[in-house]
Parts: sequence; structure tokens; C-alpha cells
Amino acid sequence: MKTNLQKVLYISGYPGLFSLISQGRNGVIVEAMSDKKRMSAGPSMRVTNLSEVAMFTDTDEIPLKEVLLKIKACQNGEPAIDHKSDATALHKFMETVLPNYDRDRVYTSHIKKLVEWYNILQKNDMLEFEDDENDTKEETENKE
Repeated sequence: MKTNLQKVLYISGYPGLFSLISQGRNGVIVEAMSDKKRMSAGPSMRVTNLSEVAMFTDTDEIPLKEVLLKIKACQNGEPAIDHKSDATALHKFMETVLPNYDRDRVYTSHIKKLVEWYNILQKNDMLEFEDDENDTKEETENKE
């Protein structure tokens, strides 16, 4: 089954990733990928879906989905290094995955989150992604 990154959420201040279960007037119901516990994320919480996240490179931004696929290719689908590794190891890993990442704007904390998110998605067998509507539109336009 393919993963829709719009339904994979990061909630600022909470560890790990969450799956969107339901949406209501007063926020969303989410389920933690780590322990499957459900909770309500209210409007005051900073909730981001992973389809909105991108990594800075020297020339532009690359959607998180593409970065995750690059990690998957580099790791042959296996887990990445531990997100608690030291800064030098994390930056060396990032250079392997995305050699042109912007070293001035991509901080160690960003790489830690990226590696943690990749490992969570890998553990839950969620590294096959649905095509975005934008991808589908571009492919259609390119074929014409």
C-alpha cells in the first residue's frame, strides 16, 4: 500500500510521526506511529503534514518525498544511521544522500528529524509513496 504524505503528520513538541485519522472543527485526531495511541491535536498545536516539507539545496528546494527516496536508494531500503548520532556523522550521511544540500540553512537538528522520520517510515513499511496531484499534472503535460 502506498503512503500519502499528506496524511503523515509531524506535531511540534511531540516525538515521532503521526497518522491522520479524522478531521473535525476543533482539530484532528491522530495516531502515533510508534505506539498506536490516539490523541487530539487542537488548533493551537503546530501540525505539519510531510508533503509540505522540503530540504534546501544550493540551487532550490527538494520535496521531502524525493529526499526520503534518495535515502532509501542509498540505504537499499534498510534503516539509516541513528538520529542521535553526532553532528559530524549526520552531516557526512547527508552529504552522501544529498551532496548539494545547503550547509548554511540545513542545520544538524533538521538532519536529525529527517533521519528519524525516515527510520520511522522505514520501520512501518511506508516508503512507497502515492503520486502527488502536481506530479500527475506535470506528467500529463509533459506527454502532450
